[in-house]
Amino acid sequence: MLGRQRVTLPNSPSNRRSNSYPKQTHRLKVSCNVAPEENEKLLVVPETQKLILPKTSLDVNTLNVDRRNLLLGLGDLYTTVNFTSIPAVFAKPITTPNISSCRASTDGFDLKSAIRTNACCPPNLSKKVKDFVFLSDKSLRIRRVAHKAPEDYIDKYKAALKAMRALPDDHPHSFVSQAKIHCAYCNSEYTQIATGNSDKIIQIHNSWLFFPFHRWYLYFYERILGKLINDPTFTIPFWNWDNPAEMTLLAFFEDGNNRKEKLENPACEAFRNTSYFAIADLNYSGDDSGFPCAQQISINLTQMNNQMTRNVHDTRSFFGGKYVAGSDPIPNRDSSIGSIEVVCHTTIHRCVGDSRMNNKEDKGNFYSAGYDPVFYVHHANINRMWVEWMELVRVYNKDCVCNDKLRYAYKFSPLTWFKNPTTPRTLKSKIALKSVRTVNQVEDTKFPLKLDKVTKVLVERLATNRSKEEKEKAVELLMIKGVKYNGGKYVKFDVFVNDQDDVRASSAEESEFAGSFAQLLHSPCDDMLMTSGARFRLTDLLEDI
Repeated sequence: MLGRQRVTLPNSPSNRRSNSYPKQTHRLKVSCNVAPEENEKLLVVPETQKLILPKTSLDVNTLNVDRRNLLLGLGDLYTTVNFTSIPAVFAKPITTPNISSCRASTDGFDLKSAIRTNACCPPNLSKKVKDFVFLSDKSLRIRRVAHKAPEDYIDKYKAALKAMRALPDDHPHSFVSQAKIHCAYCNSEYTQIATGNSDKIIQIHNSWLFFPFHRWYLYFYERILGKLINDPTFTIPFWNWDNPAEMTLLAFFEDGNNRKEKLENPACEAFRNTSYFAIADLNYSGDDSGFPCAQQISINLTQMNNQMTRNVHDTRSFFGGKYVAGSDPIPNRDSSIGSIEVVCHTTIHRCVGDSRMNNKEDKGNFYSAGYDPVFYVHHANINRMWVEWMELVRVYNKDCVCNDKLRYAYKFSPLTWFKNPTTPRTLKSKIALKSVRTVNQVEDTKFPLKLDKVTKVLVERLATNRSKEEKEKAVELLMIKGVKYNGGKYVKFDVFVNDQDDVRASSAEESEFAGSFAQLLHSPCDDMLMTSGARFRLTDLLEDI
């Protein structure tokens, strides 16, 4: 499912009042366009979109942390945010699941056409779970940019993969066992029985669990690979898809002159979109964008800039919404997805998965993503977790916030996207004012709203003509709550502010682009409605246009 949602706002304080239109200049105009698909249950927005202005810069629910301190190194977060000062947020955390209660997965994929197993539960070793203890070795391991890694490093990586694949499938360290971890935590195999909520599943996507889970997952995966080749200094490479020089899929994942050689390459063995070796599209919507390489790179850099700086103002915007014991992840009313997860993470998953497969294996579906080695180098560029070593151990999300404890770092790679902001199509277009009589106001719009075409709506702003000091104290947000969508289909829509009504389609390069909402397949059946939401920072956007 593809979609485009546009939001139109007044450009300047001079548009606030007029004799003919006394109130309308405080409105947002929202438009949506969903491309036709076999999916008849289209994306719907059942609630009124609300523009919410945080009351204070340190409100518990908004926690206004400087985005540069927050985003450009998760290790810095530990010194930037004192989580103990907000006990209500972590009052009832999701705890380690009871492995003995694990069940076969049926959620998020078509079981009849599945090419990977749905029996993803780990071996039950009948051992008592104990708390994980960090290694006493304080040496720092450096994860390298995959595209720039020397040949001997790649050879070592392939040797480790080959050793992991050679283990029996039921061995806790085997490639299959490691791949099943993602399936178990993403496709409803575990419940919250440990906290007395056996009717609630555990889901590590679409909330603040996303980053810590994947950080731990990769940490132990990396440790296992190093152990298999007897190299405690080993690190996995990372796919630096946010850098112009590394936006293509890495060549060594397809090394081999014929089918036999490719099958002997442990990094190649996966169901994958083998034609996807062009520039990665970080705004991928299911079809080739058709943009020339230079423009696609520019769009990618702008998308990264949006997701890492302009569109993120607090911890929830980046990490995702609150998800605690007793929460139901499907109709979770606080489920706003973190900025990186909702776009760049999802689009890379989707474009690398094999579109010929009904379930888009491997990377295109959560249940099978772990079977593609690309998954790990992709997530090495995002963040990490998992709990399975030779002995069962328990880890805590709080312990992975400080990167120093995990004793790895990344080889320096320029953040080109940091200096690649959007550019406005037109300045001070007064579109909101011109749209007063032609576009419905929010209160006049009938909900639920089906996004099967370009849809526009005027949304009221709570304040205009704010001073610089006021903008620093309170961030202006567009919050789209209660987005319901078919969890059995791919979903994506874009949000624009004050966009032009002309023939040329807008792109993520332009300042009018507020951001996107995207989801992979994620429900047990083809007609299950899931609920989520999206948050878009407007303060900088409005200044740009």
